[in-house]
Amino acid sequence: MTTTSTAAPVAAGTERRERSTYGRLWAGVPRELGFLLPTLPIVVVALTVSSTLFSAGTGLLFVLIGIPLVLLSLFVSRGFGMLEVVRLEAAGRPRIPRPRWTPFTTRSMGDFLRPFTDGHYWLALLHTMVINPVIGIVSWVISFTWLTTGLGGVTYWFWQRWLPEPERGWNLLDVVVGWFSPGAVTGVSQRVGDSVVYLIVGVILLVTLPFITRGLVLLHWWIARGMLAAFPSDALRERVSDLSSSRTAAVAAEGTALRRLERDIHDGPQQRLVRLQMDLAAADRQLERDPAAARELIAGALQQSRDALDELRAISRGFAPPILLDRGLVPALESLAVRSTIPARVVSELPEETALPAELERNAYFVAAESLTNAAKHSGATAVEVRVALRRVPDGDATWLEVVVTDDGRGGAAALPGHGIAGLEERVHGLGGTLSVDSPAGGPTVVTATLPVMTDLPPSVR
Repeated sequence: MTTTSTAAPVAAGTERRERSTYGRLWAGVPRELGFLLPTLPIVVVALTVSSTLFSAGTGLLFVLIGIPLVLLSLFVSRGFGMLEVVRLEAAGRPRIPRPRWTPFTTRSMGDFLRPFTDGHYWLALLHTMVINPVIGIVSWVISFTWLTTGLGGVTYWFWQRWLPEPERGWNLLDVVVGWFSPGAVTGVSQRVGDSVVYLIVGVILLVTLPFITRGLVLLHWWIARGMLAAFPSDALRERVSDLSSSRTAAVAAEGTALRRLERDIHDGPQQRLVRLQMDLAAADRQLERDPAAARELIAGALQQSRDALDELRAISRGFAPPILLDRGLVPALESLAVRSTIPARVVSELPEETALPAELERNAYFVAAESLTNAAKHSGATAVEVRVALRRVPDGDATWLEVVVTDDGRGGAAALPGHGIAGLEERVHGLGGTLSVDSPAGGPTVVTATLPVMTDLPPSVR
């Protein structure tokens, strides 16, 4: 009894899973037929257009006009290839990664002929002119025949009454029964016997239709995945290009920061310190002859020293303050907000146990400090908010630190060469991140920086 009661739920659960799987197959049949049934006209048009252009182009290569025709055949094949990819995704298949097509230009002969050296174009041409016509015609014939025969079989009993009376003297049911039992007859009329056989065949075909459509669509998908998808080397090449671009941007940002620091020190504290030295020297000369004038010069020197100290503090905001190194990003941002000339508040969405790399915190602090400085100088804002959070990339494993600085100023901020936002863009891009500025006229201005996090994170973040 125990064994029976245990096996029964297991069998019931297996049966439910099988029904569920079969139901999911049937749910995909409309989309799969939407892919398979239009395949024949599509592959015929694609084959006709691409083969005409390619054959005409290769035949006219000796008069040069053939080169543009062959090139056009490559672009036409590319278009039909991408149409196949889109149709497969609409049929419910997983997304196929697209190749990174190089923009076509005619600025030079090398740019004009570049598609001839791109293997993706030739694979698309092979797919459009050879592979897809063969597979497309076969899959269309199978799916169309399977569907129409199945529907015709299960409905034959209804519409056969309008057909002429058969004169062959035998029915299909007798043939089937006689094959299993020679000499046996059913005694039914030809119409009834034919209707029974057609009904059985139609039911079998319709029951198996989801497996046929799924198999044919998967065949198309695997072929497209192998011939029309991006090469694995494309992602590596793009990554190398991005790293090279990021390194160039990082070097440029570092050079810009050093030149700006040199300019700020030269035009600000250095000039004030020179003035301070001159005032103190003059006061020293006036000390015995004119004490009142000496005191006035000393008062001016004190003011110069205070101004120089304020400017040094403003310049040092671009560097990591001790509180950042000692207590982390959020306390450093709160300290920055307290010192801001505009009322500012910090909103942290970081889990308390999150530990970020020191270099990442320093750059995030710099982005917030530079954005606050720009808001104080140019926006006319009365309030600023600094928000930090960790974001996950959808369908990926990457995690980004997001720093968002929002002010209620007049708006109109733009990245001008040599100015603060342009410098921020270079710095963030050099770190492999992105910077976006949304600043419509009338405000508000939202500066969003996303920086890649390259460290182990706590489970609550992962």
